[in-house]
Amino acid sequence: MPKVIYYVASSLDGFIATDDNRLDWLLQFGFEAFQDHYERFMADVGAVVMGAETYRWVRAEQPESWEYTQPCWVLTHGEEPVPAQGDVRFASGDVRKVFEAARDAAGEGNIWVVGGGNVAAQFAEAGLLDELWVTYMPVALGSGRRLLPVSGPTAPMRMIASTQFDGGAAELRYAVAKKP
Repeated sequence: MPKVIYYVASSLDGFIATDDNRLDWLLQFGFEAFQDHYERFMADVGAVVMGAETYRWVRAEQPESWEYTQPCWVLTHGEEPVPAQGDVRFASGDVRKVFEAARDAAGEGNIWVVGGGNVAAQFAEAGLLDELWVTYMPVALGSGRRLLPVSGPTAPMRMIASTQFDGGAAELRYAVAKKP
């Protein structure tokens, strides 16, 4: 059964970006240590969901290309430019409708909730998030965009795996408890 996975990097103090949406703190670590792991993860992804801020960041970093080969839903309330290539769809409203469309498009593949934290929180609060994969980077930010800004406490999650990377990063994978 395909899963909805929030796969993300975080500072040790629980932030995924600075207050002004910068990722310099993360990019300083490079990607080499994580590349094989990321490619294995991506091999099982059939659809992608992200928020408008994440979409704008990706487009600003790679204005002439689109790295995702899977259908991608962008949650937004406004108009966004569409990349020349790729299957990008824009949606607003209840994430359950986005989930249904992404699930149908993903086939046997998983749905990757790329970000941000607000999008992942919407999936979690709707009972749609199956797993949380967080790579904690060895740095603290002090403030910024929260990892998972839910409106209240979640049920306890169960750790299902961990991976240690060169340079001090560690990925923790959790199964998200479903609401009864």
